[in-house]
Amino acid sequence: MMRKKRRLRRGWLGDVISYAYLTILAAIAAFPLLWILLSSVKSKGELTGNPTAILPKEITFDFFKTVLGQLHFNVNIVNSIIVAGCTTLIAITISALGAYGVVRFFPKFGKVLTRVLITTYMFPPILLAVPYSIIMGKAGMMNNRAGLIIVYLSFAVPYAVWLLVGFFQTVPLEIEEAARVDGANKLQVFGKVVLPIVAPGVVAVAIYTFINAWNEFLYSLILMNSSDKMTVAVALKSLGGQEVMDWGVMMAASALVVVPSVVFFMLIQKKIAGGLAQGSIK
Repeated sequence: MMRKKRRLRRGWLGDVISYAYLTILAAIAAFPLLWILLSSVKSKGELTGNPTAILPKEITFDFFKTVLGQLHFNVNIVNSIIVAGCTTLIAITISALGAYGVVRFFPKFGKVLTRVLITTYMFPPILLAVPYSIIMGKAGMMNNRAGLIIVYLSFAVPYAVWLLVGFFQTVPLEIEEAARVDGANKLQVFGKVVLPIVAPGVVAVAIYTFINAWNEFLYSLILMNSSDKMTVAVALKSLGGQEVMDWGVMMAASALVVVPSVVFFMLIQKKIAGGLAQGSIK
């Protein structure tokens, strides 16, 4: 009995220390985001006069009005939604079909293919900046959202195929054979039997693809040269290139870019973790 009590005490103490340690780390990680939010609702005089104060004395949304009204930052947000959304939809469609074909029809060749696909991520994206610029220039797709989507797809599809192969390998072949016996064709088997099983993995890959496209900066900077077609990453960077930095405007714009993605990630993080864990079981 004494040994059990000691073990319980040690376990309780260990849990307290672990939770306290994780709480401190979470507070440190969340502090920059909290600082951005609080600074974006301060008045201009308060932000410049006492920048180290954490809590605002007066809450105002003047900086948000400037960002959305004068700088038309909402146009850049719409551009990012269009580019990231189209990239995600097309990449998931192509990758799901490709990964399923690799697993079911070319299993031996698929292993080599997926390894070749993942090796493309060994090279930094900056190496392809000049070739992509030349290709898009000759194709007349500079300063064009469709051209930017094509570039993003060249990076998103290989990685998505590699991830989805692991998910499709978890689907038992017997389930598909039973559906074929019941009269379903290959497309029906794929859409009504296989996809619902690997849905958590598809959602996880889709979210990962969307976040990467939303945060991408390099190719959006190179391929887009007009302010009305810039994505939020480039528009946010352009605010820092002004002669006189308006920190209030920068904080408000940063909040509009970061907060939605953080909230969205918090809402679906369980699905991402569950999907990736399922894909690791083969």
